[in-house]
Amino acid sequence: MERYYQPEIECAPVEQIKALQDERLVKQVKHVWDNVPYYRKKMEEKGVTPDDIKGTKDMYKLPFLTKDDLRIAYPYGLMGKPLKECVRIQSTSGTTGKRVVAFYTQHDIDLWEDCCARAIVAAGGTDEDVCQVSYGYGLFTGGPGLNGGSHKVGCLTVPTSSGNTERQIMFIQDLKSTILCCTPSYAAYLGETMKEMGLTPDQIPLKAGIFGAEAWSEEMRQDIQNTLGIKAYDIYGLTELSGPGVSFECSEQSGMHINEDHFIAEIIDPNTGEVLPEGTKGELVFTSLTKEAFPLLRYRTRDICVLTRKKCSCGRTFIKMAKPMGRSDDMLIIRGVNVFPSQIEAVLIAAGYPANYQIVVDRVKNSDTLDVQVEMTPEMFADNVGEVKKRQAALEAGLRSMLGISAKVVLVAPKTIARSEGKAVRVIDKRKI
Repeated sequence: MERYYQPEIECAPVEQIKALQDERLVKQVKHVWDNVPYYRKKMEEKGVTPDDIKGTKDMYKLPFLTKDDLRIAYPYGLMGKPLKECVRIQSTSGTTGKRVVAFYTQHDIDLWEDCCARAIVAAGGTDEDVCQVSYGYGLFTGGPGLNGGSHKVGCLTVPTSSGNTERQIMFIQDLKSTILCCTPSYAAYLGETMKEMGLTPDQIPLKAGIFGAEAWSEEMRQDIQNTLGIKAYDIYGLTELSGPGVSFECSEQSGMHINEDHFIAEIIDPNTGEVLPEGTKGELVFTSLTKEAFPLLRYRTRDICVLTRKKCSCGRTFIKMAKPMGRSDDMLIIRGVNVFPSQIEAVLIAAGYPANYQIVVDRVKNSDTLDVQVEMTPEMFADNVGEVKKRQAALEAGLRSMLGISAKVVLVAPKTIARSEGKAVRVIDKRKI
């Protein structure tokens, strides 16, 4: 039976959700105009005032915000509340140049934790569960967000943070952890390590996993589910909007419900900025309706995806976003062809390889090269050079079929590609573009 954390809103009629969004958007635009001079200036440049925004139908009039704006306004330029009302910052991992620093009032944190609690309950979590949070803590939003959500649900929360794999497995076994929250690449690594220890899925107490913070394919999901004997749920979020819990998967596992009482999602053409109709693939743009300290309007995520209001078997009425299909900024263009790492991963996993690989792009004599280093499983690993060459040729054929361009595959011994306890480094682009 499907459970909900806040059924009165998660299952509300769509008209009620849209009316709430209209009301909250008008209020939020006024809040930003009055308190965020940086964005007010952008509105003035576009000739827009709060009076022009009567509801979500007028959103297209508002200017976009991008990561560049966040860097320019760093650190305090986009704050919507005085510093004395802010109680915390979180910051993105791994951005170049200035880091993105997001601010939170206590109210912001409460609402963020509600969103994460909805995700945990959608994954089957109750106050009877032991929830092991193996996302990084500190500035990264993963740990603090799921930690707070787990508390709200009433789970026994095990704040292991990332790393120290032996200790992670000890706690899973000794404390009988039932829900695991971490990056998908770390979940795959935990599963691989437990398998090597001789543990079978029925000896692992976990029943569900909530995995986000990096792109992962359906093939990788199946792999993790089979190894750990769990149901693996996706979760999506950005530090700029609060963190994980902007959207989450339900039992149907066919896309993530966006918490529409807190966020409005749009899909735009990444080149023109034009709003596209529902069901069209494009760039995801979010407006935060309830954030006080860091209220972003029309923030361009650079994630490419599709939105749908198709009725969901779980009973939730929130719009759903597909798993992001790559990004409009770090999408690789190789010899004029758009290549997403998730396409390469799908080919590898379908052919029985683990999700441990590295894509190396370079330019030799003005032509792009695409090398894919792939780990073999211990069973595949052999000294037989002919066998390895045959395997490489088969993968190269599979990649050519998927991508439409040729890639050179290098099969390497098990455990030779560096493991990640945070976001996996999948792509190394050596081109000077």
